[in-house]
Amino acid sequence: MRVTIAGGGIGGLATALSLHAAGITDVVVHEAVPSIRPLGVGINLLPHAVRELTEIGLAGPLAGIGVPTAELAYFNAFGQEIWAEPRGLDAGYHWPQYSVPRGALQMLLLEAVVDRLGAGAVRTSSPVRGAGHDGDLLIAADGIRSTVRAALYPDEGPPPWNGLVLWRGTTRGRPFRTGRSMIMAGDGEQKFVAYPISAPDRNGDVLINWIAERPAEEAASRGDWNRRVDPATFLPHFADWRFDWLDVPGVIEAAGEVFEYPMVDRDPLPRWTFGDVTLLGDAAHAMYPIGSNGASQAILDARVLAHALATGRGAEAYEAERRPPTTAIALANRKMGPEVVMRLARERAPEGFTDVDAVIPLAERTEIAAAYKKTAGFDPALLNERASWSV
Repeated sequence: MRVTIAGGGIGGLATALSLHAAGITDVVVHEAVPSIRPLGVGINLLPHAVRELTEIGLAGPLAGIGVPTAELAYFNAFGQEIWAEPRGLDAGYHWPQYSVPRGALQMLLLEAVVDRLGAGAVRTSSPVRGAGHDGDLLIAADGIRSTVRAALYPDEGPPPWNGLVLWRGTTRGRPFRTGRSMIMAGDGEQKFVAYPISAPDRNGDVLINWIAERPAEEAASRGDWNRRVDPATFLPHFADWRFDWLDVPGVIEAAGEVFEYPMVDRDPLPRWTFGDVTLLGDAAHAMYPIGSNGASQAILDARVLAHALATGRGAEAYEAERRPPTTAIALANRKMGPEVVMRLARERAPEGFTDVDAVIPLAERTEIAAAYKKTAGFDPALLNERASWSV
C-alpha cells in the first residue's frame, strides 16, 4: 500500500510512525513549508495519547522533553480554588500526562520518521493542493485550513470564530503549587492558563507556558498560531490577577514573545472518507483548545487509522470509530468542557466564596470532570483496560 500524507505537523508525523509500526512502510509525508522548524509554544499530551506514543516506541524520548503533569486545578478570578485533581500517574493511569514544548514534540516525531522510514519519507516545499494524489490512499493531516478538506467541502468557508481571542507565550519563572501543576483561573469569558514545560534550571526557575483569553471586537487571521502581538493590548485586563501562588501580570510582562490566536474550530462533518481520501486531526475535527485534546486526538486518529488499514478494514472503519467521539468532544468544548466549573462559580458567586462546596457541590464538580474524561476517551479505568491498537 502506498500512502500519501498531507501535512508534517504532529498528526501527520504520528500517522507516518503509526503506519510504519503497523507494517505499512511505503509512506510519504508532504509538507508545504521549506523546512520544518520547532514553532509554537506548549501543549499537554493526555495519558491516552502518551499510551499510543509509548506503544510505537517513543516513551523514552517523550520523557526527555516532557514535564509529567501532577495536577490540574481550576480557580475563579480571585485565585480561589474551585476544583483540583491529580493527573497522569498520580491519578492511577498506567501512562503519564506530559506538558511539552509543541516544537520539541514535532521535532521528536520528525526525527523518528526519518530514522524509521528514511529521509525521503518527508518532503518539504511540497504542498498537497487538493484531493488528487498518486497512491493508494491520501490522508489529509493538513490542519484547520486543510486544502484537502476544502476540495471535499468547497462551500464550507473560513473557520467560525466565537468572539474570544487567545494570547500565548512562555516565561521563565518560579514554579507554582506542586511545581508540575496545570492551572486555569477565570470565568466563562476571561481566563488564564499556565503550566511548566521544562524542568527547573540551576536557579530553580521553569519555563512556564501560558494562555490569556478574553473577548475581542474583531479577529485576526483565523487559524494562524504565529501572529506576534504586543502584550500591552490585553495586559490591563489581567492587571489585578495577582494571587498568592502566581503573579499573572508579572508572568505576561516577562514573556519574550506573545502570539495571538482567535478561538476558532470547525463544524463537525457528516463524512471524512471519500474513496481513497480521508481526513485526520484538525483537518477532520478542529476543536477549541479546551481539555488539552487537539494534538492528543490527532495521535489517537493516527493509531486507529493504522490499525484499520493493517487489519484490512480500511479508512471507513477508522472513520466509524473516530468520527463519533471527536464530534462529541468538539461539541463539548463549545460548552467549555470541564472548564464550565469556572463559569458556574462566577454565576453563583460573582464576588467570590468562602466555601466552594456551598457554591458547586463536590458531587457536581466530580461529575463534570468524570463526564468529560469519558467523552474524550481518557477515563482512567476504561483507558487502562482498553485493548491495544498495536497490530
